[in-house]
Amino acid sequence: MSKKVLIISASPRKGGNSDLLCEQFLKGAKEAGHEVEKVLLRDGKINYCLGCGVCNSTHSCVQKDGMKDLLDKMVNANVIVLATPVYFYTMDGQLKTFIDRCVPRYTEISNKDFYFILSAADTEKANLKPAVESLRGFTRDCLEGTKEKGIIYGVGAWQAGDVKKLPAYKEAYEMGKKC
Repeated sequence: MSKKVLIISASPRKGGNSDLLCEQFLKGAKEAGHEVEKVLLRDGKINYCLGCGVCNSTHSCVQKDGMKDLLDKMVNANVIVLATPVYFYTMDGQLKTFIDRCVPRYTEISNKDFYFILSAADTEKANLKPAVESLRGFTRDCLEGTKEKGIIYGVGAWQAGDVKKLPAYKEAYEMGKKC
């Protein structure tokens, strides 16, 4: 059965390690026959949440930026991949801003399969636990009926492209094939 797969890459640099892992996941998912779209947060415009609360009753944000289209894509996807480099033990600011802006329609982002892709210079997976728990706080604790299907840890990747030499590179491809 073909699925709609949405990959959200928060990599700030083109060819960055988390972005390269996204490409591998995408390649595997396409080969498995899924419809796949990758969104690069760095290419869009997403403002910080204003905390105004208007969206709590209107289910739409007062800000007119790229977030509305991304929320539509999330609601329509079967599988969502959240990818981020890990800085100081947590997700990067672009992904956090994106997650904060999901408030208007977060109740509609339900019954999805989620995958996490993380890259870090740190060599220990255990040190990425705060980043994983932050992602789980969003997906498991805030969204209904979601399933965490896998995590790809691109650890030990400092320079752009380092991840190509790591097991995570192949793991991303294989996980994409199985999504």
